[in-house]
Amino acid sequence: MRRSTRLFEIIQILRAAETPVTADALAAKLEVSVRTVYRDIAALQAQRTPIEGEAGVGYLMRRGYDLPPLNFDAEEVEALWVGLSMLARTGDSTLQQAADRVCRKIEALRVPTDWLQVAPWGAPMDDPEKGCVPVVNYREAIRAEQKIRITYVNSEGERSERTVRPVALIYHIECTMLAAWCELRNGFRHFRTDRIWACELTEDHFCGQGEPLRAIWQEQNHWSDPVGAA
Repeated sequence: MRRSTRLFEIIQILRAAETPVTADALAAKLEVSVRTVYRDIAALQAQRTPIEGEAGVGYLMRRGYDLPPLNFDAEEVEALWVGLSMLARTGDSTLQQAADRVCRKIEALRVPTDWLQVAPWGAPMDDPEKGCVPVVNYREAIRAEQKIRITYVNSEGERSERTVRPVALIYHIECTMLAAWCELRNGFRHFRTDRIWACELTEDHFCGQGEPLRAIWQEQNHWSDPVGAA
């Protein structure tokens, strides 16, 4: 999480709290060290954010503090709320966490949106405890133009080891697909992320090839049936 995002999260947590929040609790919520929380609190206080308290006791936000409003009209806020809520269907846990953070920013606008509801059913969550590879790994590899080595099991239960160049993620209703240039098949293939049993970043990059490969993939219109095998 970037520092600017973390500072905003601290403000939001303290604004919602009725009792002092300890540095340990903030660190656990933000998944950072307690030392990092101390530094962030000091930075916010230096910016005249009205945070009261101290290390070992806990922190509170002085009542009446608010954030400057974002320039969205009512329909734009509603569109954002629905779109962000639908990210729960992707199974991408890190995108969902980011969406939750944005939703809290929208809530700060005091525009009622609770009457807009989105059903949560969709792709299974990428839970590492259940053996799922987090989708964020693929997004990071795409951004870095870095090859990954995957273990894939197709719809017939056949297992294969592949080295691929990931170029895109396709969010279907019931699953998420990774589009990649497969070195084993020497062509584009699509992999259901819930059928990837293992994923390892390699030391090989394909710098400068990401955009051209993606353009070719788009021209070929490789929008795969999510039931199909890679």
